[in-house]
Amino acid sequence: MDAITLLRSDHDTAEKLFKQFERLGERASKSRRDIVDRMIEVLAVHAAIEEQVFYPAVRKVVPDVEDQILEGLEEHHVVKWTLAELDGMDPNAERFDAKVTVLIESVRRHVEEEEGSVFPRVREALGRKALQDMGSALEVAKKAAPVRPHPRSPDTPPLNAVTGTLAGMADRLREAGQDTLRKIAP
Repeated sequence: MDAITLLRSDHDTAEKLFKQFERLGERASKSRRDIVDRMIEVLAVHAAIEEQVFYPAVRKVVPDVEDQILEGLEEHHVVKWTLAELDGMDPNAERFDAKVTVLIESVRRHVEEEEGSVFPRVREALGRKALQDMGSALEVAKKAAPVRPHPRSPDTPPLNAVTGTLAGMADRLREAGQDTLRKIAP
């Protein structure tokens, strides 16, 4: 799968989760929590792989999108802080829905700019082979990416690759431990 197709697929997955959340009523707190937990995972992984693979490569070969990449990094920064606040927040908390709404609006704006402006320029500048290779690199990065938000972690190379991989391992260990606890003591 080429890089742009993979990233668009992530965007589509996030949008489906946003629509599911928007359809739920306030009383569906368990479902709302589950959907937000899935949003957190999808968006944390997506931001990490863009920051580790896509943005650095694009900055090297498509210099006319530099400003948009920097804006994208700032949008990721804001999204990661919102995700961190939502992570573990009670779905009945007064500001839970407001935070999710702001998150959804921010991500939709980011996706619109990326798909409308950045992706077409990248596709034009890179050949099919380069996009395929980048897609493969994104798939590899996805396997090691953090599944929780880490807003204090670096978002540019080279440190983001190291801290992202370590955070990804820690996140997966944490989730494995939590899964084990749920099985032992439901």
